[in-house]
Amino acid sequence: MNKKKGLIIAVSIILSLSLVTIGTIVIIEVLKPKKQVAEFDKVEDGNGSSFKKETGGENTIESIAKKTSNSVVSIVATNKKKGFLSNTSSAGTGVIVTKNGYIITNKHVIKDMDKISVVLNDGTSYDTVKVVAKDPLNDIAYLKIENVDNLSAAELGDSKTIHSGQEVIAIGNALGQYHNTITRGIISGTNRSVDASDGHGSTESLNDMIQTDAAINSGNSGGPLLNAKGQVIGINTAIASDAHGVGFAIPIGATKGMLKSLIEKGVAQRATLGVNYVQITPAIAKERDLPVKKGAYLYSPDNEEVVKPNSAASKAGLLKGDIITKVSGIEVGEMGSISSLISEFRPGDEVKLNIIRNGKDIEVKAILDGVSR
Repeated sequence: MNKKKGLIIAVSIILSLSLVTIGTIVIIEVLKPKKQVAEFDKVEDGNGSSFKKETGGENTIESIAKKTSNSVVSIVATNKKKGFLSNTSSAGTGVIVTKNGYIITNKHVIKDMDKISVVLNDGTSYDTVKVVAKDPLNDIAYLKIENVDNLSAAELGDSKTIHSGQEVIAIGNALGQYHNTITRGIISGTNRSVDASDGHGSTESLNDMIQTDAAINSGNSGGPLLNAKGQVIGINTAIASDAHGVGFAIPIGATKGMLKSLIEKGVAQRATLGVNYVQITPAIAKERDLPVKKGAYLYSPDNEEVVKPNSAASKAGLLKGDIITKVSGIEVGEMGSISSLISEFRPGDEVKLNIIRNGKDIEVKAILDGVSR
């Protein structure tokens, strides 16, 4: 069964000819906000898992919305073309992550665009916005508003601690015109793999996605998925075009390493280990006669090099057939793949890897490499 079928990225795309708007490319019938009926009557458990019901109290949906709305921005990106199509624009959402103007959004929101504008919750507009980095493995882009130092930055949470059934809210520029629309739901699943398409032949494979039934609409791309503490745990990215209440967000942990590098050095570098692997499932464990049902099996079905020469993995002594079960104490599996867990670190950081090799448990240390984007 193909889990990657029928997904589209949640960005509003508008093609205009002179003064005539041709409309959104995404199928609006599929993307209408669905009615949410869940009752949020649990008491917050300390981990940002559920909302309180009391109006005006801490950790209510209302209080979280007030806390976070000023950190959510609307993004309008434009590409002026010559010829029949004179102007192509996309509308999406972004999250302010530093007071001096760094913003996280989806890469597809600003793809092929040459001018980017950002609108704050209070209506303030900035046109001096630069794309400073793009993640080579995730649908993530990092923007920068120039010459600001007093913006409201969102608090980033820990996406490794999330779990199915946890209550969440999403905020975004719904349909490209309803700024800071708030929807609510739960985490329906974690560690999902999907192929997301923009409807124009461009498809991207995404892993470790958070599945949610919080309504994600066209224009929500790049907006935050928030826990009950108002912390960003994901970046809303895609929806299933042939289903209702099936949306996906990139876990915020996947952005942290590059963001730290960008803030500290002014250059975004993604940490890398240098291995090809297969994420272990019970089915793969049975097929390959593996001793565990989760982890990363160092193997390449396409006969590619499993451990890249002169990589961090090679220098740490990793071998084809090894199974990585933990990264610095964090289990590989539901908490994230090797790629996502490594992406929380910076190049040059040392990580501890727990490995099963020939039935024996061993521990090695690796100094992570990096690639600049």
